[in-house]
Amino acid sequence: MSIPATQRAVVVEEIGGPEVLQFKSDWAVPQPTEGQVLVKNKIAGINYIDTYFRTGLYPSPKPEVLGREAAGTVVALGPKTEEFNLKVGDRVIWLANAGYAEYSAVPAAKTLKLPDTVSYEDATASFMSGLTVLALARDTYTVQPGDWVLLHAAAGGAGFLMTQLLKHVGAKVIGTAGGPEKVELVKSLGADHVIDYRSEEGKDWVKTVMDITGGRGVDVVYDSVGKDTWEGSLAVVKRKGTIVWFGNSSGPIPPLPLNRLAPKCVKIARPTLFGYIATREEFKGYANELFSLLASGALKVKIHGLYSLSDAKQAHIDLEGRKTTGKILIKVSE
Repeated sequence: MSIPATQRAVVVEEIGGPEVLQFKSDWAVPQPTEGQVLVKNKIAGINYIDTYFRTGLYPSPKPEVLGREAAGTVVALGPKTEEFNLKVGDRVIWLANAGYAEYSAVPAAKTLKLPDTVSYEDATASFMSGLTVLALARDTYTVQPGDWVLLHAAAGGAGFLMTQLLKHVGAKVIGTAGGPEKVELVKSLGADHVIDYRSEEGKDWVKTVMDITGGRGVDVVYDSVGKDTWEGSLAVVKRKGTIVWFGNSSGPIPPLPLNRLAPKCVKIARPTLFGYIATREEFKGYANELFSLLASGALKVKIHGLYSLSDAKQAHIDLEGRKTTGKILIKVSE
């Protein structure tokens, strides 16, 4: 298979807003080194974490090609990849870096063959977000049938999948979302209550949550919003409850004095996905569960839009403007 020397890619050379995303048609194609495979990407996923690397909230070397996941075809193998049972021509999905490009050299250990029943689009629309929500609901806090769960941003890429997973487990779900369209979407996924935080009533969502739970509060809060919601999350969690902060879409949470947790004996967690899939066995275990849930119909994906590489800047504008429901994808190649 002929591999070109240069490719189309979206590059960040300095931190900033969406305007720093530069579309280039002459970016060098990487060569796979030891333990890597070279993948010709078909579909790349856009995740909120990409904006953190773009803005510098999460420091990373520049210039940088963003993108933590993509699906495509293996076109070359680096040395010492035999143990991963990958070969040229395999349909795969990966988690690593540099997905906003036609070709990515990625760790074989974080690359998996795709089941024939799962399309590139569905795989990428669910993979990083799906593995994240599985880890959050299994490991960070083990959700039990009957648990009251508050899920912020329930119509987003992760929230869309998390709502379904929580209902699949048997939890009672209170979701927050912005605007009537997003509220109806979350209701359609089976959420027991949905609060429109943009509405007049939704502005006091803390009171609404406490009313719904009879003053008890929720067993667990899953909060990917951060700065705008963290104090309310502390207010609505029950005594001996758990708060899981896993994102900063409104900005990072300020330094939190530990004595704020004492009155209700609250447990908190600030996990990242990669801490749960450090080993090949963990990675494959969560991925296989995700593929099974997709195949059974227990989890359905929602794709907000399929953008071209040259439109990555607009995709980031839409994502940060909270104009999206479900997952944003980039169509990298045919």
